[in-house]
Order: sequence, then structure tokens, then C-alpha cells
Amino acid sequence: MSAEQLKTAWTDQDTKALSDTLAGAVASALESEAPKDMTEEQAARLRNALSSALAKEAVLDARRAARRFFEEETKREKRAVREQVRVDKVADSVERLSLHIRVQHMILFSSCILLIVTGLPIKFHESAIAAFLIDIMGGPSVTRILHRIGAIALTFIGVYHIYYCMVFKEGRKTFDLLIPKLQDGKDALHQILYFVGIKKDRPLFGRFSYIEKFDYWAVYWGMVVMITSGYILWFKDWAINAFGKYVFDIGREAHSDEALLATLAIVIWHFYNVHFNPHKFPGSLTWLNGKISMEEFKEEHPLEYEEWLAAREKGGDS
Repeated sequence: MSAEQLKTAWTDQDTKALSDTLAGAVASALESEAPKDMTEEQAARLRNALSSALAKEAVLDARRAARRFFEEETKREKRAVREQVRVDKVADSVERLSLHIRVQHMILFSSCILLIVTGLPIKFHESAIAAFLIDIMGGPSVTRILHRIGAIALTFIGVYHIYYCMVFKEGRKTFDLLIPKLQDGKDALHQILYFVGIKKDRPLFGRFSYIEKFDYWAVYWGMVVMITSGYILWFKDWAINAFGKYVFDIGREAHSDEALLATLAIVIWHFYNVHFNPHKFPGSLTWLNGKISMEEFKEEHPLEYEEWLAAREKGGDS
């Protein structure tokens, strides 16, 4: 705002109000300072001195006040922009994963990461990197305990998820949608033909694509193998006495090879599809907040999006 605009905005009424306020404040402040026998000439000189001093102070104070005002205005505008962005983001997103599912997923990936970092160094114990990892975690005695903690967590979440799919309505519905169907095979073939240029459009997916179903069932197959073989190794004497040495040997090989397969599947397959894909990079936060953008919703799950729109039009839960 220019000085001319400020003058225009400052009305005569404002000037009079400020003058009256200053006059009253100065008179009260000087009542005890000015002598009773002050002459008219002294009063005139005092007024001139006061006017000069007040003008200087007023300019300084006005600058400081204006600076503070516009700093606060800038902060307020930035807060308003951030809030609007947040509101727009919320309005332009839809819940993909409930809190219940997100917590299960967090326990699952935490236990898997713990098992990988404590288990693979044992498989490749002759390498320098494996020895280094074991050392920084406290040595074999510590990594053995950490590995078993991860095994217990994985076992818990595997059993709990079965309970979730049987008892909770959301779990039963989600499990039903995750069961592979003939259409998934058709979608996979369609996708391959699209990639090689034979098909001109992508397949249309509902809530779960064949990729997500593969992710889900690969995890459960891996959990069955890893948990079963892991407890055989953990309770070695009991397993050998109960089933024989050959069962223990099979369990050891299965545990070692499945661990490597699971690690590669997570790092190469799952991480790429969820985080490293160019459309997702540097990573999806759906695992944390449960939401995907409306653009992702339309692009990746168009059939479910159509169902969602129809439900909204009918006044259903959106």
C-alpha cells in the first residue's frame, strides 16, 4: 500500500480520534511534570518540543507496528493456505484401508523386517556384511532373541488375521474380495497384452487387482511355510523325536529358501508396486493414513470407483 493510499484510508475522524487520545494521554503524563507557574511562552515552546518528539516516536512506532502487522498477516495467509490445502486433500481422497487393517499391516511388516535383518545374515554368515550386521545388533546371542521376537509377532498377526477374517464383517467382506477368480487370470493376460502393445487399454480393476491378490496370498503361503519350519528349528529336539531327522532337514531347507524368496518378493515385487513405481515414487502413505487420492482411485480401481459413485448418488456411505 502506498503513502497516498494510507492517507486516503486515514479519515478526518481517525485523525481527530487519535489527536484526542494523544492529547489526553500527554496531559495526564505531564500533569505531575509541568510546574504550576508555567508561562504561556513556556507552554508554547513545550508544545513545539512535544510535537517534534511525538512525531519522531510516532514514525518509529508506526513502522514497527506496520512491520508486525504485515508479518502477522503473512503468517495468517500461510496458515490459511496450508489449511485449505489440507481441506482440499481430505476432500480429494477416499479411505482405502481402515485403522484395523493398517495396524495389522504395521505389525506384519515390522515383524518381517526384524526377521529379515536377523535371519538373512545367518544364511549368508560367511560374508563380511553378514558378520557386520550381526555385530552391530549385539552378536549372535542377541540376534537369536530378536529373531524369535519377530517370529512370535508374525505368528500372532497371522493367527489374529484369520480371526479377523472370520469374526469381523469388514474382514469377511475383504477376504471374499481377495479370493482369486477367473477374471483375475483374464486381467493378467489383458495386462500382458497391453504391455506388449496388442491391447490398447488397460484392464479395469475393482477393489483388488490380481497384483494385490497375489501379494496377499503370497504372504499367507510364506507365513505358513516360515512359521511351521521356524518352530521346527526352534524346538529342534522335539521335532526330531516327533517327526524324525528328515522332517527337521526339510524344515531347515524350506525355512532358509523361503526366507530368501520372501525377502526378494517384498523388496522387488511389493516395494516396486507400492512405493517405487513411477506413479507412486517416492512412496505411498496409504499404509499410514489409509487414504488414496481420488485420482488414484479412478485410475487404479475404476470399477470400485463406479460403485462408490453409485452409492453416493443413492445416499449410501461414501
